[in-house]
Amino acid sequence: MMTSKTIHEALTWASSFLEAHQCEPKVAEILLLHELNWTKTDLLLGLRDSLPAEKWQSFSKNVSTHAETKVPVQHLTGVENFYGRSFRVNQHVLIPRPETEELVQYVLGHMNNAVQSGVDIGTGSGVIAITLAKESRSPIEMLAIDLSDQALQMARRNADEQQAAITFYQGSFLTPLVTEGKKVDMIVSNPPYIAYEEADSLNETVRLFDPELALFAKENGLYAYQQIISQAPHVLTEGGPLFFEIGHTQGDAVSAMIKDQFPAYQTSVIQDINGKDRIVHGYLPDSAKK
Repeated sequence: MMTSKTIHEALTWASSFLEAHQCEPKVAEILLLHELNWTKTDLLLGLRDSLPAEKWQSFSKNVSTHAETKVPVQHLTGVENFYGRSFRVNQHVLIPRPETEELVQYVLGHMNNAVQSGVDIGTGSGVIAITLAKESRSPIEMLAIDLSDQALQMARRNADEQQAAITFYQGSFLTPLVTEGKKVDMIVSNPPYIAYEEADSLNETVRLFDPELALFAKENGLYAYQQIISQAPHVLTEGGPLFFEIGHTQGDAVSAMIKDQFPAYQTSVIQDINGKDRIVHGYLPDSAKK
């Protein structure tokens, strides 16, 4: 291959190469912008510029690696954007999805003034806890829990870089807070919710590279919800809301669990931008409040 190419030539080659390997051609632009530390505007203005040989070598290697192994582009760049911020990610955390941005947006729109503290369970890279802490209209104390020490290392780094004051705990579901006797006003979680039986139906990139701990759950994908909701009365202040991201078939089951544990609560199942059930919101209606 030539060692001297224009930006446009490099981008054209990469897009065609990726398409020939049944990969998204748009990955070429993502990798090139990362390689050059450019914005989209920089790219449009610099298409005729020459791509330095060392940049071409690194860029073409990443393109080839993605095409041949299907490794997520975010593992090559080490970052993913979420709710307008850039977060670090690696093989130990779930890559943030647009559906989870919808969860965060919904939570922000339904937090009332009584919510002064909250916990994010299964925090992974920390994007939910950090974004809620940064975007909340009033100050909120955010806690975050994960079973994986490697995930917590990444979450702590993200919190530091985003200047978000998050208190992190390592442990299973709400157990660290139950043990400590800690109470919060809100529970939020995007837990593992895919049944092990569904593994073969997953996208190859997800199945091979996302951490299994963050994807799969026993009890047909419902185990995490069962555990969190059963522990919630020990942690949640009176009348505090619960927000869950769910698989698109789990709305009724998760709603039923909340109602069994909190008989006075109502639940709402909210659809995502694609029209699939994606969020369950459990809350105490105003008529039931003292």
